Amino acid sequence: MTETGWRVALITTVPPVAESLTSFLRGAGHDPVTVISARWSGAARADRPPMGDGTAPPGMDVMLARDKWSIEPMLRAANPDLALCWGFPWRIPLAALQVPRLGSVNCHPALLPRHRGPIPLSWAFRDGDGQFGITWHRMDAELDTGAILAQATVPMLDDDFSIEAVGPRLGAAAIGLLPAVLERIAAGDPGDPQPSQGVTWAGHFGEDYATVDWGWPARSIHDQVRAWAFTFGLSAVPGPIAELDGKSVRLIRTSLVDPGPAARRVECGDGPLWIVESEPMS
Repeated sequence: MTETGWRVALITTVPPVAESLTSFLRGAGHDPVTVISARWSGAARADRPPMGDGTAPPGMDVMLARDKWSIEPMLRAANPDLALCWGFPWRIPLAALQVPRLGSVNCHPALLPRHRGPIPLSWAFRDGDGQFGITWHRMDAELDTGAILAQATVPMLDDDFSIEAVGPRLGAAAIGLLPAVLERIAAGDPGDPQPSQGVTWAGHFGEDYATVDWGWPARSIHDQVRAWAFTFGLSAVPGPIAELDGKSVRLIRTSLVDPGPAARRVECGDGPLWIVESEPMS
């Protein structure tokens, strides 16, 4: 790396992400000065602790944006050289992204231009990719379309059912790419334009993927259940819904191998699948 001492603003709603980035940046000789997070309703984020005094890295200002238009003045107040975004729900206005003199860079959990959009991990399962992707890219006026600075893949395991299981592996891969990313930024490298071919959109699921068809292969249903687990309850419809014993249930966790007597075996189009956890639909 040819430069140190950058003032860096972090844009994230995920405390472990802020902690990992802060640790790396300080170790690399940079100064993470603020975390900009999104203000959420308590109901919307009841499953995870929000960014705040008790969860943000020590020694940093914490700013809670009420909406995307608040981000520009917050960045101007922080006066960063660089902004790093990772795990943030809003499309940030271009005027805000242009505040740091070195630009703004995002970490997206997909191999862009594949799976642009809000739930790329879910679509990696849905499309049977067998792996996750990580892309650091420059941010522009559109969503997930900026020039690529670094990419990596992370193997998908059959028991990947939660962000707690997958997140540390994705995080390690993302942090591992950062030295090369910062070197390219220091050199004024604009990044590699995303190809026009291979573009897909990882939008929220709808009714077309909400119902379980027991005639599908076991792995396809297993991936469907896991795909819904990574929507984090943000899709407009519930899923995946299966019929068992004449009743509708939502499948929460399944297994391709017999996990023990507490699981229920069901027959799929090509063999068995075990239901580990489910809940009745009201």
